Formats: sequence, structure tokens, C-alpha cells
Amino acid sequence: MVEDALYQKSFVVHGGDFDKAGEVSTQIKSILKGIGINSDVVRRVAIATFEGELNVVIHAEEGMVDVRITPTDILIRIADRGKGIADIEQAMQEGFSTASDEMRERGFGAGMGLPNIKKNSDCFQIESEVGVGTTLWISIRHAK
Repeated sequence: MVEDALYQKSFVVHGGDFDKAGEVSTQIKSILKGIGINSDVVRRVAIATFEGELNVVIHAEEGMVDVRITPTDILIRIADRGKGIADIEQAMQEGFSTASDEMRERGFGAGMGLPNIKKNSDCFQIESEVGVGTTLWISIRHAK
């Protein structure tokens, strides 16, 4: 049975727009705080969405962050149009990064994004196709 959403919203993230990087995750954090979600859950969602949002800014042309809050879970889908990930297993290793030298000089691309998303998720799935893009599904439980 699919639970009714208490809240649902989609956000656009533009690749290369470092001036606005983090705005989506900040908006989501404010929404969750506003509806009274537990602060530990808010922190986990903020980390996961920030890391996913940054991956779009660094590696893709454009992406969407979809958030759906049900009575028990916060469901996040981050889908981008970009270069995709050739080796997901390798990309999930802490410290592995395909970020350019320019991105690293800006302080990004430490290779902790995907591992941090997984660590802060109760359920995490990733699909990617080289030359097409990547989609992440993140679920974080907020009610027992």
C-alpha cells in the first residue's frame, strides 16, 4: 500500500552553479524543521540531500531533487542528466573521486559524497548510465 504524502516538492539543480549549491538542501531542512521532524532525522536528510545536490552541481548538466514525506519516511530522489558513473562499486568507496582538478581546488570532490549519502540513509539505491546520468533513491525513516 502506498502511503499518502504529507508533503511533496521538486527542486531543480543546475550543474556548475556553485553560487546556489546547497540552497535546495537548506530549503528541505527548513521544511522538515517547520513540520516538526526530529532534529537527528533533519540532520541526516540535510547531509544526504546536500551531498547529492553537490554531485549534480559538480558532475551533471542539470538535476532534480524530489522530496516526499509520508507518515513514516522521507523519500528523496535525485536524478541528473550528466556523465554518469562507469563503476558504481568504485564510486561508493570513500575517497574515490572523478572530480576535476578545478573542482578540487574549489574544495569539492573529496570522494565522500556517495558514501555519506549511504551512511545517512536507511535505504539507498543508485542507478547510473554513462553519458546519460545518475539517479539516487534515498529513504530515511522518521517515525517508528
